[in-house]
Amino acid sequence: MFNLLDFKHKFYRRVVLGLVSMSLVLGIGVATAQPSQAGWFDLIINGARALQLSNMSDSQEVDLGKGINDQLVNSGQIELFTNPGLNAYIDEIGETMAAASERPNIPYNFQIVEDDAVNAFATMGGHVYVTTGLIKAADTEAELAGVIGHEIGHIAYKHAVKQMRQATITQGITGALGVNRDRLVNIGTQIALQLPASRSDEYEADEHGFDSMGRAGYDQTAMVTFMQKLVRGGGSAPEFLSTHPGASNRVNRLAEMDNEEAIPEATSGMNAQSYAANIRPLR
Repeated sequence: MFNLLDFKHKFYRRVVLGLVSMSLVLGIGVATAQPSQAGWFDLIINGARALQLSNMSDSQEVDLGKGINDQLVNSGQIELFTNPGLNAYIDEIGETMAAASERPNIPYNFQIVEDDAVNAFATMGGHVYVTTGLIKAADTEAELAGVIGHEIGHIAYKHAVKQMRQATITQGITGALGVNRDRLVNIGTQIALQLPASRSDEYEADEHGFDSMGRAGYDQTAMVTFMQKLVRGGGSAPEFLSTHPGASNRVNRLAEMDNEEAIPEATSGMNAQSYAANIRPLR
């Protein structure tokens, strides 16, 4: 004879045991943080953990950025150029551009890298780097401001955070935020030096640099002419222009923006003699 009470009891017991088992699996997966084998359950867990990077607070991002900067400098992967006058000048340009950016409310740190290559890059949390080669390649303050505005754009739109999130998923890292900061710092360092931004990220950073130049009062045409000069200079494109999309496509797109969207009243930063005097320590 069918016993309804006995059936309910067995069904309830199975449900409880199933929930307990799932909780144990979840606990083990988070505690051990083993690399994923691309199973569907692993992908769900990794995706949920990596998603925390999208929601990190400004203070957490700034902390990670500091760790990445410390590793870059202390490991000797970059060598900083230190001259009080020149550092103050670059910092002044950077702070002017940061104030006109889409994300002005985090602390920024502008540093000069001793390297003849024409390059600039940024890491999360407000750290921007420009090489001595790029500073010398520019003829005016407005030209340099455009590049700095581009790099601030990567920070403003959290492109490095997005790249880090994707890296944690690819590498199968669980418990990514607040569990293993050192590993995140290592990933952030690799992204800064090796991993190019996506096509959409580069276009977005270009637009940010152009728009923030206008808000800061710099002549926006200088961003276009500087990139044109670098592309036409012969040889391979400089590092910060060599990633996809192609340098010529980026220049053409900025030229269109300059024709259609430039602020006529933004005309500062075009005195070549003043710029040469300010960067004299590099000459």
